[in-house]
Amino acid sequence: MPVTRDWLPHNREKHLEMAKDWQTVIGAKAAAWAIPADAITEFSGLVQAAESALAIAHTEATRTAVTTAQCKAAFEALADKMRDIKRRYFLEPPLVDADLINLGLKPRDTTHTVSGPPSAQVTVETFLVGRRELGLKVIYVTGSPNDASNKGYRIYYRVVGHGEPPPERQEDLTVSFYTKRKKDVMEFGTADSGKTAYFAVQVENEGKKGPWGPMTSALIP
Repeated sequence: MPVTRDWLPHNREKHLEMAKDWQTVIGAKAAAWAIPADAITEFSGLVQAAESALAIAHTEATRTAVTTAQCKAAFEALADKMRDIKRRYFLEPPLVDADLINLGLKPRDTTHTVSGPPSAQVTVETFLVGRRELGLKVIYVTGSPNDASNKGYRIYYRVVGHGEPPPERQEDLTVSFYTKRKKDVMEFGTADSGKTAYFAVQVENEGKKGPWGPMTSALIP
């Protein structure tokens, strides 16, 4: 499945900086946004735990495989809590744009752009990322990536093992996922290593699909 890339910083220092900014803003807005004290206390504890774990993992004298794993776990717990806070308290009641900016979030785009069905054809170029991971880069065969009708990409794929017949046409690819990114990463299962993945893409715009792009394939590392 594709690795999700979203509003949380992927750099741990920036992630921690964002969390600390949240502490400041939430401290001033907790009553207005009806955030309970126990949620704030839990969040503060996770921020502190992530900060301590990061310091230990970054110090040469204390850095080990265990401290690195503990740091990863601390930031995963912090990320889960930040997503929970955003879902529970930032969406109801809606925050104004100034609040979202203070929290490091992107203000909502309320202007609807009218666009027609997509007509571009795209394919994917694959590149190695890691064990059982393939990077996917969207390549335009026809049309322009700046066309407003190109909202996102429906990437269809199928994994074929040794001795199995390859798909003959795009419609034979039975699994898909949607992404708005021109670069994404797919993770495959252990049993898929050494097999061949076949891909084809359709541009999507609010349920409307463009023509099929050429089918490509890559060996799963």
